[in-house]
Amino acid sequence: MIILGINYIYHDSTACVVKDGKLIASLEEERLNREKHTYAFPKQAIARCLEIAGLTAEEIDHIAISFRPDLERPRKIAYALKLGWKTRAFSSKELGFALFATRAFRLWFDATFTKDRKPEVHFVPHHLSHAAGSFFVSPYESAALLSLDGWGEWATTFKGVGRGTTVECFAQDLFPYSLGAVYEVPTDFCGFRTSYDEGKTMGLAPLGNPDTFSGIVEKIFWVNEDMSIGVDLSYFDFQHYGPRCSKKFYETFGQARQKTRDARFEQHHLDVAAAFQKQLEECVLKIARQLRERTQEDYLVISGGVTLNSVANGRLVRESGFEDLYVMPAAGDNGTAIGAAYYLYNSILGQPRTYVHDDPYVGTGYGNGTIQKLLEECKLEHRYLPDGQLEAVTARLLQSGQIVGWFQGRMEIGPRALGNRSILANPTLPDMKDKINAEVKHREAFRPFAPSCPVEDTPQYFEQHVADPFMLKVCRVRPEKQAVIPAVTHVDGTARLQTVHRETNPRFHRLLKEFEKLTGVPVLLNTSFNVMGEPIVESPQDAIRCFFSTGLDYLVLGNYVVGKQPGMLPDVPGVRAFATSRSPPISLDREAAGDPVPLPVAGDQPCLLRDRETVGRS
Repeated sequence: MIILGINYIYHDSTACVVKDGKLIASLEEERLNREKHTYAFPKQAIARCLEIAGLTAEEIDHIAISFRPDLERPRKIAYALKLGWKTRAFSSKELGFALFATRAFRLWFDATFTKDRKPEVHFVPHHLSHAAGSFFVSPYESAALLSLDGWGEWATTFKGVGRGTTVECFAQDLFPYSLGAVYEVPTDFCGFRTSYDEGKTMGLAPLGNPDTFSGIVEKIFWVNEDMSIGVDLSYFDFQHYGPRCSKKFYETFGQARQKTRDARFEQHHLDVAAAFQKQLEECVLKIARQLRERTQEDYLVISGGVTLNSVANGRLVRESGFEDLYVMPAAGDNGTAIGAAYYLYNSILGQPRTYVHDDPYVGTGYGNGTIQKLLEECKLEHRYLPDGQLEAVTARLLQSGQIVGWFQGRMEIGPRALGNRSILANPTLPDMKDKINAEVKHREAFRPFAPSCPVEDTPQYFEQHVADPFMLKVCRVRPEKQAVIPAVTHVDGTARLQTVHRETNPRFHRLLKEFEKLTGVPVLLNTSFNVMGEPIVESPQDAIRCFFSTGLDYLVLGNYVVGKQPGMLPDVPGVRAFATSRSPPISLDREAAGDPVPLPVAGDQPCLLRDRETVGRS
């Protein structure tokens, strides 16, 4: 059974292919069209996923779309009438978006499939795709479920429980009672882009004093005893599809920061970010505790754009009462393509659960043959290093303070670089954070960077008792280690940790252990391989372009090392650089040169529960 999952109604358009219950491939459209958080229909992502899977469109049996158009229209019309808007005007202005989006799918569908062979199309509600879909690929047989975002169709939350292949919804909040929509307001106030830069607001918050405005913010949005969200709408205008902040908001908190890169942050901007971040954490934590009390479940599955707030997730791990939580690597709207596919497979079609989504490397892979051909076409000096030697040489570069673009294996799904499309650096150097922000990423100086650490070494450096392979749970760096890894320790002593597992990423794990041999520290600074405003690089061409337009020192593509100037390749005894007209003295891998290569999907891996137990025993 072949299922094509699609998200395209909202931002982060994505496609995936599920074959007989196993996720074969998933890819965001932005990685191919190079438009960050794109709304475009994911035609390229669909084609690439089918290519990776070795399938044609005619072999698709079902299509699952993470949106229900019939839920959108009546609720929006009712809301328009409530606000006193003319239904006709509202219908043409706002409902036109949903109609246009469904038309984009229809045009692709009619052009792709013949009359004789058309797959069955299923429209899955947005929050079922988030919550239920995430549960069905989690390692838990039963769990409490929580989805939080701006809105999808008309709902803004999903609160319920999943057991086996059944899901029960306790309650949902409806727009404008939305934690996601509320959090966009301080994002806008601080001069960032909404539905785009909320992570910057989270990163800015530790620089402010939450107590300055916490008394006011606690009365602006809250959680009631029945788990419903309360919002004082007098502070906002987003409910009218206008500016985020009302006049009352500015009268209360002051003037907004200008939306220019060099605009100054005043203290009240920092304090607003801190207060809204603190209250968001309290609201999410209260809902989780209420779910724990009602369901008596040991585990929590969370999803939706709000759950990309890794600081709040860290507090859930420590304070909610759940033993652990599962967050899909693509927890935002991009993950609803996967969620819709699995809701269809497990719930609608009634198939048993057989897959755990603990391996995020489900995109395109490029073999050494493809990489060598491209390097020769670009006339770049390069050196081929065999496995083992490659990691040892790269570790030596990192130890010496070089910043390395690291391009390996299959593309990660989700917003975090997890060791296959990463920029890596030495976290023990105090000035490394500022250097990468200024010279490589070209972004705001306050933005922090994340550490990657082998899961078995995590307890030595971080106060974390659970695994975090997707870099979505902020934890505290142990006090005695904060000065050891200053480049990845935030101002409040925390870090957004990635635990690296030998089973899912053996090469990245080897690199960390080689770095430990040289420095005594099994931790690397890991940030996404891109510059601010661009998607993470997807292809070797993207990587080379980013390499030569930033302050990166070296580029490691597969088994090849590339420098920027002739003669700057690292000295390796017994191995020499070779010109583009020569062939490497070491044989290449078996993959053909004309790919992208559809790499085989890894076999069953240890689930997160076992990883969590491993950390706990260490």
